[in-house]
Amino acid sequence: MIPAAKPLIGDEEREAVDRVLRSGMIAGGPEVAAFETEFGAQVAGGWTCVAVNSGTAGSHLGLLAAGVGPGDEVIVPSFTFAATANSVALTGATPVFADIEPDYFCLDPAAVEGAITPRTKGIMPVHLYGHPANMTALGAIAAKHGLAIYEDAAQAHSAAWQGQPVGTFGEFAMFSLYPTKNMTSGEGGMVSCVDEAFARRVKLLRNQGMEKRYENEVIGFNARMTDVHAAIGRVQLGKLAGWTKQRQDNGAFLSANLRGVVVPPVAPGATHVYHQYTIRVVDQDRDVFAAALTERGVGNGVYYPIPNHRLPSLIQFSPRLGADRQCGTSGCCPAGVCERMAVTEQAARECLSLPVHPSLSQHDLETIVSVVNDLASAGA
Repeated sequence: MIPAAKPLIGDEEREAVDRVLRSGMIAGGPEVAAFETEFGAQVAGGWTCVAVNSGTAGSHLGLLAAGVGPGDEVIVPSFTFAATANSVALTGATPVFADIEPDYFCLDPAAVEGAITPRTKGIMPVHLYGHPANMTALGAIAAKHGLAIYEDAAQAHSAAWQGQPVGTFGEFAMFSLYPTKNMTSGEGGMVSCVDEAFARRVKLLRNQGMEKRYENEVIGFNARMTDVHAAIGRVQLGKLAGWTKQRQDNGAFLSANLRGVVVPPVAPGATHVYHQYTIRVVDQDRDVFAAALTERGVGNGVYYPIPNHRLPSLIQFSPRLGADRQCGTSGCCPAGVCERMAVTEQAARECLSLPVHPSLSQHDLETIVSVVNDLASAGA
């Protein structure tokens, strides 16, 4: 089986962990501080970064540091992992779902414009699958309406829009360091911050509200990263550029050779880092196609088959739905709901992610192409 994803952990990571364990300093210390500095310099355009214990914690603390709370609305995509909307809801604010562009799976600026209300405080684009959102258009909308930008860059380490790194377009951005991401710290997240004052607020929130021990300034959380995790992340960071190039080369090979499916385009001026290589299966049943791939030894993933606006946990934020209604399943939607999320609903039915990770061999890539093309031509 060619795995759909494969965390790459080697001797260097093990040696880094052993170094920390031998030091006796296990919690946040010099490794975390060094990781924050190095990540900011290499990935986040020199911005100050704050390490936390998960990507979701990074989004949550970033939103709190930005002053998001009850009575506010933040516009988010529905075609993404639930953590995006969860982080908004956890502040007491309301996630407002907007549709995506059909080509790049990121927020559609026109849909965002239509979702703005007097309560809107910010826009939270997700750079999905490693492709950056259209930050030119979204930035213009935010400026026009006096809104903030908060970036979910969980899948987009080293992605860029028009030459500018993602994570440097708004007040803050969150990068996930979960094991299947383009780099990992074992578990964790990183928050890039617009200035030192914002970074200080995030640091207070991650550490029980205190900068100096026992001098708690605000009510905070324990969302600290350990030195063990930071040591892993520092090693992985040193490998990120090479891994990113390999992902891009693998993606280019697949796009040049796959037939009978819709391959993922790259927007002009976008740097795609291929956290996932996501095709559309349009002429046959996607789930049947996926099962046939697995049967023939090609791992794959169906991500976000239930859009956020239809999840039981988040359906309360779909404006025209009651808690006992399911959008888009049996013709039960109130008028207009599915139409407003039509591209999202279509993506949830058609999208399928193929292996693109840097450990793939040339033989693996050729096998993926052969199997996909055979199934596509045969109708799976």
